[in-house]
Amino acid sequence: MYAMNKKRAVVAVTGASGVTIGIRVSGMLARADVDVYCIVSDAAARIIPAEIRGAADARAAFDAVLGEFPANIRIFDERNFDAPPASGSFKFEAMAIAPCSMKTLGKLACGIADNLIVRAAEVALKERRRLVVCPRETPLALTHIRNMETLCMAGAVILPPAISFYGEPKTAGDAADTIAARIVQSMGFEQDTVKEWGL
Repeated sequence: MYAMNKKRAVVAVTGASGVTIGIRVSGMLARADVDVYCIVSDAAARIIPAEIRGAADARAAFDAVLGEFPANIRIFDERNFDAPPASGSFKFEAMAIAPCSMKTLGKLACGIADNLIVRAAEVALKERRRLVVCPRETPLALTHIRNMETLCMAGAVILPPAISFYGEPKTAGDAADTIAARIVQSMGFEQDTVKEWGL
């Protein structure tokens, strides 16, 4: 059940490597009692079996990464323009694209809203809501950098998934959690996975 007084967030997972990051962001938000509307791109759906062992689709990937599928997460595919995040009348606090492919980055920078991910991100920008974009590419071409500049000037937070090592992550999952926690914080939500520095 999705209550009107609960906070809402949109999380998009694209075909860039690192789908576990978006899943972990969704899980952290769900634990914080946020209703999560997760959009999975067609490319991400194809990459999931290669990156999440034993997962044939997005639902199975969430189960594999989070241990169970939280009741306050809903999954949509990128072609579903009937989904709530497609409209500015649907109120959500923040959106993250994690990871963000260079194709999605370029479309958003140019306003090409031909799928639900870009449309929802446009809603976030035009309604002055928080948008966190996590570009996953290396090295970067000048076109990538210029697209990031455009989105930064439009109000988005550009948060590359750069791993921090001072917390001594023991597994790839630990490393992904450090990134997911920063994304959740940049979206304006609380997270209980990574402690603040010095505390």
